[in-house]
Amino acid sequence: MSNQGLIIEERSRDIGDFLVGRLIPFRKKRMVGPFIFIDHMGPTMIKKGKYMDVDQHPHIGLSTLTYLLDGEIMHQDSIGTNQRISPGSVNWMVAGKGVTHTERTPKDMRDGTEFITHGYQIWVALPKHLENIAPEFHHLDKTEIPSWNDGTTEFKLVAGKGYGRISSLPVHSELFMVEVKNKERYELQIKGELQGEIGICIVEGEIQACENKIPKGNMLVSKIEDTCTIVLEPNTHILLFGGQPFPEERHIYWNFVSSSSTKLEEAKEKWRNKQFPKVPDDNSYVIMPE
Repeated sequence: MSNQGLIIEERSRDIGDFLVGRLIPFRKKRMVGPFIFIDHMGPTMIKKGKYMDVDQHPHIGLSTLTYLLDGEIMHQDSIGTNQRISPGSVNWMVAGKGVTHTERTPKDMRDGTEFITHGYQIWVALPKHLENIAPEFHHLDKTEIPSWNDGTTEFKLVAGKGYGRISSLPVHSELFMVEVKNKERYELQIKGELQGEIGICIVEGEIQACENKIPKGNMLVSKIEDTCTIVLEPNTHILLFGGQPFPEERHIYWNFVSSSSTKLEEAKEKWRNKQFPKVPDDNSYVIMPE
């Protein structure tokens, strides 16, 4: 990777009973293509008294992508969605002009049985001209995600375009998210297969890039044209994500993203005054940090 490349170490923090690792935004790299926020959830043991309950909270100006590796989460939102997400499937919520949602351990799994929850919460900024669209929700089952093998290496195109394939997830900008798992040492081809900026998130194992060994819990960021040969050591699991960057800067405050700082202030005031749409039959409310 060239001198423009960047290695970002996952910064872990506790939120209640969950250990979450923040990857971006990072002070030296706010976005990777249109991707503006990536949280690594877990792996966390879910058990009696420690269920996941993320109460009603708002978003504007972005799409959320939830991708689970283990566990189950129930998503509900203010446009009436009630969607369970399981490992390998994708929840894609377009917040647009404003949406609220909750994420909880499903009711049928609150019986004391212990299980692991592990996955990624990802925000993708919307193009400036689409920041104020009506909210949408889409779900792709794992059977609907393009998947292929190169020898013992498995690929999944979670979203966008890459490796000559197109995901059916209705994204709003030029982007990609690809999951790669290998059993044997594997040289990963990126040039000509993906376009734009690239982030390489190491979930498990270790990779070699430009004579550097980088273990799990780190992320590499570069432009596609600056990326050197990437070698995955045996039994490695990575996520590739990125795409074409936007021409305008994005502002971020709490759960709000916008190309306009004025719109952020308007959203903050709207949430304080409880003027966002509500999740049906849910009176929970997350207080905005000041």
